[in-house]
Amino acid sequence: MNPSAAVILCLVLLSLSRTQGIPLARTVRCTCINIDDRPVKPRALGKLEIIPASLSCPHVEIIATMKKNNEQRCLNPESEAIKSLLKVVSQKRSKRAP
Repeated sequence: MNPSAAVILCLVLLSLSRTQGIPLARTVRCTCINIDDRPVKPRALGKLEIIPASLSCPHVEIIATMKKNNEQRCLNPESEAIKSLLKVVSQKRSKRAP
């Protein structure tokens, strides 16, 4: 192999090692499609999940699972009723913690 071909090959390999991969899908993948603005009673909650914004979904998502029928509802984090629900739930948790 001649020296100029070896230099060109090395330059090509070095330039390829510095390139970054492009994601295959650029779609937003949020869990919540329909957001519910109705208030939720703290006693009716079985589980409350708060999913922070990320690269795959730019929105904060709050998913409530009901005790009675295991129904999952996506709640609006901007709603005043949901903000007060989060406050009540966090107060209950802080009382339980030692």
